[in-house]
Amino acid sequence: MSAHPRLSLNQATIKRATLAEALEAAAAAGIDSIGLWREPVAALGLDESGRRVGDSGLRVSSLCRGGFFTALHGERRTAAIDDNRRAIDETAALVAAGAAGSAAVLVLVAGGLPDGSRDLPGARERVRDAIGELEADAAAAGVTLAIEALHPMYAADRAVVSTLGQAIDIAEQFGPSVGVVVDTFHVWWDPRLDEQLARAGRLGRIAGYQVCDWITPLPADLLLARGMMGNGHIDFGPITRAVLAAGYAGDIEVEIFNQAVWDAPFAEVAERTASAFGRFVAPFLGGPSAGA
Repeated sequence: MSAHPRLSLNQATIKRATLAEALEAAAAAGIDSIGLWREPVAALGLDESGRRVGDSGLRVSSLCRGGFFTALHGERRTAAIDDNRRAIDETAALVAAGAAGSAAVLVLVAGGLPDGSRDLPGARERVRDAIGELEADAAAAGVTLAIEALHPMYAADRAVVSTLGQAIDIAEQFGPSVGVVVDTFHVWWDPRLDEQLARAGRLGRIAGYQVCDWITPLPADLLLARGMMGNGHIDFGPITRAVLAAGYAGDIEVEIFNQAVWDAPFAEVAERTASAFGRFVAPFLGGPSAGA
């Protein structure tokens, strides 16, 4: 079985899989790349994870996730900075183990409002300041810090960076080691999306592209509202064409948080992912693969 050469299976799509199981499922479905998560890597250990990644022959498209920078001060903020420095080192190590064409991208989720706070602008400033502290570490390690804007419904508890424009506003204050991730689930609704994608392209800031669908009715847990491409409301053609026009030439991750998907066998999900990507995203791609 062979999947589109730019498809990457984000581990979150088969959340219950160990790293070894995720690598096996991706390879069996003909998928050449994988987006890793820190928790399965930690469960196996960084050195052993790197060995498994190397043995798999897969590219690494990103490591999820760092961030959570909005603590007001003190030990929590220091702990967040220290944890992100570890995540930078993990990203570099895993990408070094991956196949040619791997991307040293650490995905950053900004973090929500601290308990009792209503100060969104202040929280965004702390995100910017934290990235400023980490920029030199990332540059030295050859890692790109990729800010992911999350849908505004997550602004209070998960990410105070809610639009692609806000993510670019932060990224452009730093050197090329800071970029953005474009996730269709989070940005498809934005009336300024085309404008902001073009802006990100001019600045050379698109470090990753993730796809999944927006399904309705929304589940009680809004985190699980992501669906397989074709099962919801997103028109992937215009977004994908705009991302490519902005200069992005890397792997494209499928990242799905969905209980029914998580409950299905890993191999079945990987095969469905490859099929849906082929139907709903691949027709808008052209040129060589990310690993070519």
